[in-house]
Amino acid sequence: MSEPLDVNGLRHVAVIMDGNGRWAEARGLVRTRGHRVGVDSVRQIVTESARAGLPWLSLFALSTENYQRRPRHEVRTLMALLRRFMIRERPTFMDNDVRLRTVGLVDDLPPRVVKEIRVTEELTKDNGGTVLCLALNYGGRRELLDAARRFAVDAAEGRLDLESATEDDLARRLDDETMPEVDLLIRTAGEMRISNFLLWQMSYAEIFITPTCWPEFRLPQFEEAVAVYQGRTRRFGRVVTEEDR
Repeated sequence: MSEPLDVNGLRHVAVIMDGNGRWAEARGLVRTRGHRVGVDSVRQIVTESARAGLPWLSLFALSTENYQRRPRHEVRTLMALLRRFMIRERPTFMDNDVRLRTVGLVDDLPPRVVKEIRVTEELTKDNGGTVLCLALNYGGRRELLDAARRFAVDAAEGRLDLESATEDDLARRLDDETMPEVDLLIRTAGEMRISNFLLWQMSYAEIFITPTCWPEFRLPQFEEAVAVYQGRTRRFGRVVTEEDR
């Protein structure tokens, strides 16, 4: 077995898994075939992240817009794949000490799918390795709006002092208050957008865009993205000095 991926300096990698449909259409296949093959990419990236000891991996699996606007037959296939993934990947999660978490309006998904998601979350809740966070029926603006509502209610009911409130007070009201800020965002299929994904958490993320569509994104592409990240100097809005180089 090869050496694990070097994730030194990385705490949280987020991935926008784009290009499943385009990959399939380019090969004369139905779009849903790309989603099916894309599951293999998810399995490899999750497994390699766990081997490397990456603390947190977030995958943008389904946006609210996609869930509402995609053709219904494609959404049905996605839901069936998600349910099957939740069931079939439990041994992979347990063998690799992966803990599953989710963000988004998960409970608005079909009940049969929600049930398997919750079972897998419960099964893996005590695992201490990589946290795999799936963004499902998720939108970053909606997350911020909901956090602002919680913030306002807590302030109105005396649980929060507005005069001394900090950014951390808002962050604790996001979908998952334990999620660290994103260090590296990877987007596949060449698109130059963040697509309403983890807007708060991604404030200072380094971005890596690859033309590779998600069904073909495997360990070599992941290694390339991490290597590019490790070659950058993160500024966090400040001026870089010679000590940083």
